Amino acid sequence: MTLFDVSPRVRDLHGRLTAFMDAHIYPNEAEFHRQVNEGNRWEHVQLIEDLKPKAQAEGLWNLFLPPSSDPDGKYGGGLTNLEYARLCEVMGQVWWAPEVFNCNAPDTGNMEVLARYGTPEQKAQWLTPLLNGEIRSAFSMTEPEVASSDATNIQASIVRDGDEYVINGRKWWTSGAGDPRCTISIFMGKTDPSAERHLQQSMILVPMDTPGVTTERMMTVFGYDDAPHGHAEMTFENVRVPASNMLLGEGRGFEIAQGRLGPGRIHHCMRLIGQAERALGLMIERSSQRVAFGKPLAGHQHVREAIAHSRMEIDQARLLTLQAAHMMDTVGNKEARGQIAAIKVVAPNVALKVIDRAIQVFGGAGVSQDTPLAMMYAQARTLRLADGPDIVHTETVAKEELRRHGVSMRRG
Repeated sequence: MTLFDVSPRVRDLHGRLTAFMDAHIYPNEAEFHRQVNEGNRWEHVQLIEDLKPKAQAEGLWNLFLPPSSDPDGKYGGGLTNLEYARLCEVMGQVWWAPEVFNCNAPDTGNMEVLARYGTPEQKAQWLTPLLNGEIRSAFSMTEPEVASSDATNIQASIVRDGDEYVINGRKWWTSGAGDPRCTISIFMGKTDPSAERHLQQSMILVPMDTPGVTTERMMTVFGYDDAPHGHAEMTFENVRVPASNMLLGEGRGFEIAQGRLGPGRIHHCMRLIGQAERALGLMIERSSQRVAFGKPLAGHQHVREAIAHSRMEIDQARLLTLQAAHMMDTVGNKEARGQIAAIKVVAPNVALKVIDRAIQVFGGAGVSQDTPLAMMYAQARTLRLADGPDIVHTETVAKEELRRHGVSMRRG
């Protein structure tokens, strides 16, 4: 399969997924927001629960898990990263749609971690119900007291005490923690502060109902709380979990992070391209309907330039993302780190540009609740920070390029 080919299986899935979105997702956007905003905002949305069996019946379930994470084909859809990219883009056009297909963050990343690194007991207890859509999960890594763009700064502690580990720390932006079905979090902290810099951290499974786990507040992004999914600030005070909850072993947190964040980052980029496509479509629709200064908005040169630049930039971002996905499939996440870093910078910035142009074409409606553009902008802006800020990924691209040319960054 070359970079530009689409297998018959993916072509079929793409057609069925697009039809599902047209029939069940786009027509229900207003209903989704109505259900979220009536009663308790932090309860599950019945609309999504009703759509999940339909998606399963269509074979549109757990499509994200690649063969490298599931070599026996026991858990996922068996699609490569390159194949899934085309489907993830379609789902990403509506921010809540991926959950309908059990392809939502942070669950996808957590499921990949469990599939790759979990013990048989951990998989039975947590991976199987996640894959079945019975529970939700969270990922606790970022901390408010330190610059978490450098993950070695993390101060949360994980200390062995007999057959248990004792966990202490404060985390924020723990995505998914607002959902009442969130029953497990993957927690990153230090097990050995005296070890080599990248061997100090470990990841451990923390059930959310463990004594000492407290949700302090739900964070907002430009005023959006993303209910009922949400992003929490949490404290972990003398939280005790069985030693068997450790993932892979002490000091292997960065190794796990490398395996988790690569797919997580590329999934974000795929969804962002879907958001940008949606924004461009809305821009074109609006420009054909509205009249200003005696002609449709599409008749004005600056609007046509906005459309043209958006088309070119989206296609560039898509090709770069497909290239990264192809490399992940063929040479592995570690060797593809430069390409993954590049798309993590490019995709959010392209999406922001396109969404911003669409907002301009819509005028006041573009920043209101009457279109999805304002929320799309908030989410795209967040993804210039989530899973690492632009500058960190830019530095990775530069280092990889210098290494490729044999240039040393050290004196002497």
